Amino acid sequence: MLTIRVGDLDFQARFEEELAPHTVAAFRELLPYRQKLIQARWSGESGWIPLGDFTLGVGVENATSYPAAGEILFYPGGFSETEILFPYGRTCFASTLGQLAGNHFLTIVEGNAQLKEAGRRIAWEGAQDIVFEAAATP
Repeated sequence: MLTIRVGDLDFQARFEEELAPHTVAAFRELLPYRQKLIQARWSGESGWIPLGDFTLGVGVENATSYPAAGEILFYPGGFSETEILFPYGRTCFASTLGQLAGNHFLTIVEGNAQLKEAGRRIAWEGAQDIVFEAAATP
């Protein structure tokens, strides 16, 4: 499990280890991972972490263009820059070049009721701190 904190909102997420094993393994090496989450430009109701030419060293796996709210994607780059997509509502992953597909590697399993509030904050209040860290074990 993974804890994701957007500002003061807490979420618990499950790694999609069977469907995106390479992305999960590479992302785990980054933990704890801190960034800024901003409103996506072309993808609808989704937060976005632009990563430029950053490389995680993974290819395409478990890719989708239409993630549900709480299905977090990692786009390894190619047609557009590397990025993480944090859907909080209806999303069609896209860039200025058109529709993209990203690796669905995390799914929020607790805190889903707060996704709309996270979206409201990034859309109306601007960039929010986001932290991904290993969940504490009981």
